[in-house]
Amino acid sequence: MLRDVTSHELITVLMVIGLTIISVAKLLAPKRFNEFILIIGNSKYLKIYSKDRKFFDNFDALLFINLMLSSSIFGMICYQFHSGENKLDINTMFKLTVGIGLFILIKVLVERLIGSLFEIDRLMRDYLFQKISYKNFLGISLLPINALLLYSFPSSLSLIYVMAILLLIVNLIGIITSFKTYQTTIKSNLFYFILYLCALEIAPYIILYKVLVP
Repeated sequence: MLRDVTSHELITVLMVIGLTIISVAKLLAPKRFNEFILIIGNSKYLKIYSKDRKFFDNFDALLFINLMLSSSIFGMICYQFHSGENKLDINTMFKLTVGIGLFILIKVLVERLIGSLFEIDRLMRDYLFQKISYKNFLGISLLPINALLLYSFPSSLSLIYVMAILLLIVNLIGIITSFKTYQTTIKSNLFYFILYLCALEIAPYIILYKVLVP
């Protein structure tokens, strides 16, 4: 049985691990990393690296691990604020981190399966590459946000909402960029696009909310 650890200390350790992972990613591919951090408002990264990509290369895998850690930390900060708890056991944090990673991976695998079934593999791979890239950028954005919430400002509902809105804006930019890229295809297959939105972009989060919130 793992002992309880003060959550603030545990979260600090996880943030250091996330920062280390990002540093390794930059060390392995400095040019790619510099282009990646400019992904908001600049599609150069997507155009270059979508042509020669794997399902998950080392660069994406490292940033995805940071996304898992950063998302779980933000989730725990919100949970601590609402519950008033000051301690968190390692098992809970581990389950949350793994759960977030599995949720995203399963969703991506289902979308790739649908792409194969409808014979739009290339289109779906390009689209998923864009989505994963923006989610990984979101993971990097969460690092300073988590640090501000933990060390700079006293947690408040208003501040958490502001940070959540900023994250939502980043996510919306990614979605809009993807839609603009494939707007011709979307217009000619509007019914299937709406079906996709309801089944794979909205329904999973509603189900997740119902599971987590009694």
